[in-house]
Amino acid sequence: MLYLVTAFASVLSLLYYYFTRTFNYWKDRNVPGPKPLPFFGNLKDSVLRRKFGAILFKDIYDAYPNEKVVGVYRMTTPCLLLRDLDVIKNVMVKDFDLFVDRGISFNQDGLGVNLFHADGDTWRVLRNRFTPVFTSGKLRNMLYLIIERAEHFVDHIETLRVKQSELPIHALVQKYTMATIAACAFGLDLDEGMYETLNKIDKMIFNASYTFEIDMMYPGIFKKFKGSIFPSYLNSFFYNLVQNVIKQRGGMPTNRKDFMDLILQLRQQKIIEGTKKVDDEKLRIVKLTDMVIAAQVFVFYAAGYETSAATMSYLFYELAMNPDIQDKVISEIDEVLERYNGEITYDGLNEMTYSQKVFDETLRKYPIIDPLQRNAQADYTIPGTNVTIKKGQTVLINALGIHRDPKYYPNPEKFDPERFSPENEKDRHSCAYLPFGTGPRNCIGLRFAKVQSRVCVVKFLSKYRVEPSKNTPRHLEYDPIRLVLFPKGGIHLNVVRR
Repeated sequence: MLYLVTAFASVLSLLYYYFTRTFNYWKDRNVPGPKPLPFFGNLKDSVLRRKFGAILFKDIYDAYPNEKVVGVYRMTTPCLLLRDLDVIKNVMVKDFDLFVDRGISFNQDGLGVNLFHADGDTWRVLRNRFTPVFTSGKLRNMLYLIIERAEHFVDHIETLRVKQSELPIHALVQKYTMATIAACAFGLDLDEGMYETLNKIDKMIFNASYTFEIDMMYPGIFKKFKGSIFPSYLNSFFYNLVQNVIKQRGGMPTNRKDFMDLILQLRQQKIIEGTKKVDDEKLRIVKLTDMVIAAQVFVFYAAGYETSAATMSYLFYELAMNPDIQDKVISEIDEVLERYNGEITYDGLNEMTYSQKVFDETLRKYPIIDPLQRNAQADYTIPGTNVTIKKGQTVLINALGIHRDPKYYPNPEKFDPERFSPENEKDRHSCAYLPFGTGPRNCIGLRFAKVQSRVCVVKFLSKYRVEPSKNTPRHLEYDPIRLVLFPKGGIHLNVVRR
């Protein structure tokens, strides 16, 4: 019995040592930070799905108001939370070449070669060639597809509203964004069967799984063993989808002028090359296989529908809670649409400047993707400090903490679109607003996201207004199961005919 007790105690001691072995890392370097817990580091409430990760990092951000950087542990891995905006600008913009990777890598034979997750060399080639896909000219060409889905959306709203005025706003706008992305990325019109499949895919992409904690505990493990953070079903689904679209179009662009048309133009090159900064720089190339195409279609779909759906849900929520702001938005929409004979145009959307402020303020208060992260390509001393981030380590930026810091946004819980008036924006630090990231690796699809969301808002508010219902929360909570800032339980609002 004594032997068993001794053996058990020895095993516990070894496990305790293993899961705390790194926990003096920041203390030894005189970097302040919260005390980590064995195994969990500083992520206990996130790992146990009690608290959304961005809220947890905001708590840490708020607890160290006078520090430029804070030492944290994601599981047992030391990382650095950046608080100072000048430091963030150095990392994300000025010294970007030393932080080109996001630090989330997995098998590049499948979806891992997408624009969001790809390593630096691959990303540079893809970004260079795919940036023209998202120009304003290309968006103008796709606008008709977006408007058609917005019209279907308001027709669906009217059908539901006949039965009851209270509606689940997020579920409805998510259906709209799924339809829009499917039309623009795949060239598909969705039926109920496809919506069911995409809802299944939604959970695979955005419901937290413990693959992320494994990657935090052992950075790079999935790439090393050719694993993936996503189930194989996603590989098969998007690859088969791309194959079907290519077959339908005979491998050639059509006159739809959608995302797939633009990719099919690139596909004819078979190989795409990066640009050289200097003549003797190694030429970077990517073979544009159908799997590489599938990876881009996957990330365009994944990044495009849920982020926009969540943003619009929060926007409608704030309009319902602030009817005076809603009145101003509706007045502007009516005025601009009248000038364009009731038609939504690209130029007309750009003239809705107050609506743009409302959109920006929504993402100020509710940054959907958080935290942002970058991986050091070499040892790097944080400017203005004695702290060195080692090669391969990760730095984190908590957009929610910055966006709700009264130092940058007085009375931050108040929804105030005038924060984004030209006079208020001109003196604000460029890194005080990060819903799409910043620097060369910011969100490539931000223009599309804005157009997709604003078309839906314009179509909706030209017919309806939103009001709080008996089930509308006065204080929003965020779902700890989701990987994006998602309202727990959704958002229910009354939809009222104007």
